[in-house]
Parts: sequence; C-alpha cells; structure tokens
Amino acid sequence: MAPASDYVLVLNAGSSSLKFSVYARPAAQAWRLEARGQIEGIGTVPRFSARGADGATLAREDLGRAVRDAGTALDSLANWLRERFGGGRVLGVGHRVVHGGASHAGPALVTPEVMADLRKLVPLAPLHQPHNLAAIEAVAARLPDVAQVACFDTSFHRGHSAVAELIALPKEIRDTGVQRYGFHGLSYEYVASVLPEAAPEIAAGRVIVAHLGSGASLCAMSNRRSVDSTFGFTALDGLCMGTRPGAVDPGVVLYLFQNLGLSAQEVEAILYRKSGLLAISGTSNDMRDLLQSAEPAARLAVDYFVYRVTKEIGALTAALGGLDGLVFTAGIGENSAEVRRRISEASAWCGIELDDAANSGNAARISRAGSRVSAWVIPTNEELMIARHTGRLLGLT
Repeated sequence: MAPASDYVLVLNAGSSSLKFSVYARPAAQAWRLEARGQIEGIGTVPRFSARGADGATLAREDLGRAVRDAGTALDSLANWLRERFGGGRVLGVGHRVVHGGASHAGPALVTPEVMADLRKLVPLAPLHQPHNLAAIEAVAARLPDVAQVACFDTSFHRGHSAVAELIALPKEIRDTGVQRYGFHGLSYEYVASVLPEAAPEIAAGRVIVAHLGSGASLCAMSNRRSVDSTFGFTALDGLCMGTRPGAVDPGVVLYLFQNLGLSAQEVEAILYRKSGLLAISGTSNDMRDLLQSAEPAARLAVDYFVYRVTKEIGALTAALGGLDGLVFTAGIGENSAEVRRRISEASAWCGIELDDAANSGNAARISRAGSRVSAWVIPTNEELMIARHTGRLLGLT
C-alpha cells in the first residue's frame, strides 16, 4: 500500500471505458500525479490497469462480466483506491464533460441545477455527454459528501467573436442553441498554460495548436486565448478523424436520408463510428497502422488527413491575420514524426522551416533556428488541467 495521502480523483468516462487519474497536492508544491489508468471493455470483457507516475505498472487484471456500467466500474476503481491509498481522503472529484453549452465559460461545481442544464445538452454530444453525466451520478450515489467539479471541453472557446460562433441558419433555429462551440478545450487550455515556459517566444503571439489524435482539431490562439477552432456545433466538424469524417457538405446528410433511405440512427453510426480514416482505408482508424501499410487506400487516408490539416492551418492563419507558431499535441501530434513532417512541409508557405533531426528526435522545438514561424511539440495533459480546476473551485489551492 502506498503512503496515505489526501487526493483529487479525475475521471473521464466513455461508453465502454472509465479513465482515471489520482493527484495529490502537498503543501506549497504543484499537483503530484500518484497514479493513472483505466477500466476498459465495460459491459463486454472489462479489464483494469493502472500505472504510477513513473510509468511502472501498479495493477493489471480482468474484472469479469459483473462490471457492466459506470456504477459497477466505479465500484471496482473504489476497491483499488482503498487498497492503494487506504488512509487517504478523496478531497474532490473532477470530471471531463464534453459539452458545457453557451452558458459555461469555465468549470462548474456540480449541483442539481447544473446537472439539469447539462442533460439538456445530451443531443449536442450524444456519444459522450450521457456517459460523462452517468459517472457524476455514480460518484454522487457512492460519495454523497464529496464535492464534484465538471470541466468542459467547450469552455476554453467561449468568448469567440460573434462571426466565429455564428451558423448561418434562421434565428429561431439559432435561438435553440445552434452555434459553433469548439471542443478539445481542456487540451488547448493546458497547452496555453505552459506556453510561457515551453515556448516563450510565441506565447503572446499568434499560435495554432494541432490536437491530433483519434479525435482531431485545430485551435487558433492569440495571446493564449482561443480565437477560432475547426470544431463547430458538434465534434463531427473540421478535420478528418479516426472514425469521424470532419467537415461534410450538409447536402450529403440530406442525400443519406432522402435518397438512401437511412434512419437517424444509421446516419449517426456512419458519422460517428464508420467514417474518417477507417472509411477511407477500409482497414484501420489507427494512424500507426496506416503509416506502416503499403495499401493504396491506407496511403490515401494519410494523404487526406495531412491535406485537411494543412488546409485548415491556412484558414486559421487567415483568421489570426498571420502566424507565429505551430504546436503539435495529442497522440499523433506528439508521437508521429512522419505526420508532423508532412504537415510542416506542406505549410512551408507560411514560414515554417522544419529541422528534420529535431523532428525525428521528438525535440520540443522542431523548426530551424531561423524559421519565421516556429514549430513545437508540447505534450498535453487534460487530467492535470481538470485537477487544477477542481482544486481551485474547492479551495484546495
């Protein structure tokens, strides 16, 4: 058993997984990661895994079919936490919640009123929001005296100009909440928070951050504030992603309904789970697999991904009125030198001169010293951002 310490628990609940992080904050020091892990395969073949801050395996086991939902997954996690941190108290629980709507410009202490508000947003994030809220409800049922904080992926983008948020539909439709929201905000907020130390020369300038993973988007920042994003009303917009198509002519969706006779459920499944890199390649939604494949369809998928990212870099550069720096983050952005190289070379027109050796070596700065626009790799940390917000709202910092 680890030494007892009070901690904040960070949860990110999905349809079949519950990711968690445990953070302790000693006096006068920064948040300290104690453990992170996940329960995956919930409802099918659930498995529990956890690692320490140093990456060492702390636990790995099959849980059996009894773990069928957020509540039973949380029970399994609670058992492990008691074994690992037996004498410690849970000071608070912070949750990643995908959608905060137009009214939440920052994290919120969970109350019945906040929960009612967030339930109204389920139609805007149908594959994420219900599971995020289910985890909050499961914690409340088991730890009713522990405060919870909802941290939204949309909040960082509140404050965009009216034209950046506008969707050109009739006012009566817009009044129901139809606007551009933007997502991946916790990731972008973390990168913005570390820019003064990680890349001080561009921190106050015009920066595009590329959050490239299974879900992918770009954010244009000016002086570390979001100006625009490739995501819009939902997390389907913008870049091509692992299983999502990115920007699609609305006429295509009409065609699916009117000419192919598909149901709303079938169209939802196509747009969220059967499109993107998976649809183009026909084999995989994993960029690592596609880069290793010699199949023409796999190569086309990578080409299209790079093309879309490069095209949107151009659009956001125009929105910023120029560009001082490009930052890569998230799974693909942090780990794929090949994708970074291709995007940087295709964006050479805006002033990026890539340093091949630095890029291949996964250096923090991957552009040449004299490059007019610098390029960087900055690992994201959404969990730490949630821990910070939770600590601040609960008066722990």
